[in-house]
Amino acid sequence: HHAVVDIRAQNLRPVAWIPIIVTMTMQLPPLETMIAQLIASPSISSVQPDLDQSNRRVCELLADWAESLGFEATLMPVPGNAGKYNLIARLGSGPGGMVLSGHTDTVPWDDGKWSLDPFKAETRGGRIYGLGTADMKSFLAIALQAAASVDRGSLRSPVTILATADEESTMSGARALVESETHLGRIAIIGEPTDLRPINLHKGILMEGIRLIGASGHSSNPALGRNALDGMMEVVEALKELRREFAERFRDPGFEVPEPTLNLGYIRGGDNANRICGECEMHIDVRLNPGMTVASCRSAIRERIRERLAGGGLEVRFDALFEGVDPMTCDHRQRLVETCEAETGHDRGAVCFGTEGPFLQALGLETVILGPGSIDQAHQPDEFLDLASAEQAVDLMGRLIDKYCVQEAEAMPE
Repeated sequence: HHAVVDIRAQNLRPVAWIPIIVTMTMQLPPLETMIAQLIASPSISSVQPDLDQSNRRVCELLADWAESLGFEATLMPVPGNAGKYNLIARLGSGPGGMVLSGHTDTVPWDDGKWSLDPFKAETRGGRIYGLGTADMKSFLAIALQAAASVDRGSLRSPVTILATADEESTMSGARALVESETHLGRIAIIGEPTDLRPINLHKGILMEGIRLIGASGHSSNPALGRNALDGMMEVVEALKELRREFAERFRDPGFEVPEPTLNLGYIRGGDNANRICGECEMHIDVRLNPGMTVASCRSAIRERIRERLAGGGLEVRFDALFEGVDPMTCDHRQRLVETCEAETGHDRGAVCFGTEGPFLQALGLETVILGPGSIDQAHQPDEFLDLASAEQAVDLMGRLIDKYCVQEAEAMPE
């Protein structure tokens, strides 16, 4: 049985039980089979309710496999998010501990643009295709395969598999872990696709909705209404000014795109050419560089827009479409990233996409982003992962578990 626990309980107190048949064997299915089963369990997360799905089946599969290896698996409902769960599976005990982390959800898929069934994994030319192969269900199978290669009796500190909910939409799973102050361990690897290059810096992200409400009227006389579309054009100019200021102040040459980006992604307003536009809405996406925070950036955007529209007779409403994630930064002297550089032969890097890294850092874990596959495959039709890269990742994670949970465990304080 997998315990379902109240995430608000500091000691993970069981509050219910989910009956599940557990296969009591020390052998996992082949890696390719595990990936295929995860892909065949849809777990789309989306802010659009008609697209959003539960991730429970994915967590149950992972829990079954983990328990067959002797892990203690706990299924944790995400408060306020029906059907969404985090899974924490722990093997061993003692101080410190290493976490191998991944998210269980995927983005929606582009109907009609895939050449194969996104939920039926297929292997062609050494690649396994399917929704979530690269981003990032495969890593959770890889983590379990790596753990299976370690002698359980030799563990001096625990190895933990963490599988989270809703990374692709709200990051509610990771937020819940932080809010409950869940203890996980000392160090963490998040297996997002980085081509097995260690990443210890990434940009932050926020998304904001801006709605202007004016008054409609006949287009022959502008005085009959207040044109929200005209107002939104002023908002666009204000945002472009702010974008230039961000670029000048926070430019960082360590990123492929050195400047913070502010994308005008969606706009809709009005209903007919001969009517004054009564309402207009725009959605924007901001990628934050180190030195910026979600709170300060959102405040600057809202203040600048209010200033620009002052006295124009338009009502402005803001909506935090995505609450946001601050940039991930770290001490460049971290031992974990140095170890990952040595083990992979790749220098550390920085990426423009966001991860759950800042949340794990908030829980006190030294964190590196490191996984197989390319981010170029993420969110794309015919997403795939090279199986050779997946096997390399199994070997790499096994070596890291051995280093941090067997060889050097006693040197890793809580």
